[in-house]
Amino acid sequence: MEQKPVFSGFHALSEPLRIQIINLLKEGELCVNEICQELGAPQSKISFHLKTLKDSGLLMVRKQGRRIYYSLNASQFSLLEEFLSAY
Repeated sequence: MEQKPVFSGFHALSEPLRIQIINLLKEGELCVNEICQELGAPQSKISFHLKTLKDSGLLMVRKQGRRIYYSLNASQFSLLEEFLSAY
């Protein structure tokens, strides 16, 4: 998977709902419906935030039939950690 610039990851982490999504995905991959159920938010809102996280490279996507599953991209989180460790 292509690595994204570090700044896009920090931008993606600036929204509290995205942090909640990431915390859910620490337990394993989930589809949009499962995330909506856990967070009690509408699908349109969750989908918007998932796209931002995906575009920043923080999430990986896997399609299975009609469902799309999201999981954390550990290598992109490692880049953020590496960047911050310099400070």
